[in-house]
Amino acid sequence: AQQEEIKRLRAENQTLQKSAVLSIAFASKLNDLLKENNVTAYSPKIALIQSIGYTDLNDYGKVWLDFKDFNQSKIYGLLTQGYAAGIVVSNDGHPQGLLLSDPKSIFSVYVGDQKMQGVLQGNRKEILVKYISQWLQPQVGDEVVTSGLDGLFFEGIKVGTVTQVIEEESSKTVVVKPYANAHVPAFMHVILQN
Repeated sequence: AQQEEIKRLRAENQTLQKSAVLSIAFASKLNDLLKENNVTAYSPKIALIQSIGYTDLNDYGKVWLDFKDFNQSKIYGLLTQGYAAGIVVSNDGHPQGLLLSDPKSIFSVYVGDQKMQGVLQGNRKEILVKYISQWLQPQVGDEVVTSGLDGLFFEGIKVGTVTQVIEEESSKTVVVKPYANAHVPAFMHVILQN
């Protein structure tokens, strides 16, 4: 079984190395285009951080993080396996991850190909996107991605898919099935600057 695991990890490593190279190539092409149009270079900065345990054993939405360059006056976007996983905030000066299900984990998203704007917020049981304009038509199966409008994430990081549309009095809300696993991985990425 260990041999199989080693083989699987080697294959995964090859794939990741290839996508890292493609990302670098894509980034340099993008920056050439930006330069031609007198736009500043685009260089998002991300860091690998470690989760060091749940804040409260009865609440799986909050984790303590080992985050070296943490600035307690900032809020950061949190990623796991390339998907949006929540945000990082200061709790008594210590970095705390609020995962998607936490009601205080709030960030701006787009729903579907029409980029319908909404605000993602958990309620411990479900993950919702609220405040979608009444006249827009979100559908079950629409993909939800970060909008980047709030400066926590850059645009286009996948969050999940719509499983239900709820008609509210003055807006629409959708329920989202997230791509990020519910269990907390040992290592995650945080967006330092986008």
